[in-house]
Amino acid sequence: MYWSCLVFPGLISFFYPGLTRYDELLGIPPLPFRSGALLVGAFLVVIGTVLLVASNKCLIKVGKGAAAFLLTQRIVSESVYQRTRNPMSLGFYLACIGVGLLAGSTALTLGALLVVIPVPVFNLKFFEEVELDHRYGQTYREYKRRVPFLIPSLTRKNEGRP
Repeated sequence: MYWSCLVFPGLISFFYPGLTRYDELLGIPPLPFRSGALLVGAFLVVIGTVLLVASNKCLIKVGKGAAAFLLTQRIVSESVYQRTRNPMSLGFYLACIGVGLLAGSTALTLGALLVVIPVPVFNLKFFEEVELDHRYGQTYREYKRRVPFLIPSLTRKNEGRP
């Protein structure tokens, strides 16, 4: 249910009314600096997609689970999970912002920043992390202490630890 409320509306809006028509429908101006927005948007979509793919591969291979469908059998702390506890979410957020920028849409970009990101962050922080703490206990608390919630750590201090 959670993912269907996040992903399906975005896919539907791609076709109707169309990603570039929201500003017109709402009567707001499109994003300025179109060339810069396209460049940054493309970069964010690529980085977001890489994070989404890498985190899902790691969940399946290492955690023996699948995002939103099958609980992992162990804490995944390898690969992108060494830098942030929520690389899949970060990838999704970056891709959403990137799509808004690529479309040149003020409405989509602000929607991503003010709705699409804060709502799942609340869910991650106050529901998913509590569930993981109950499921994995001290092991998860140690991982949580070492690895940042969402903004990646660029240091290598986390390598080799469970």
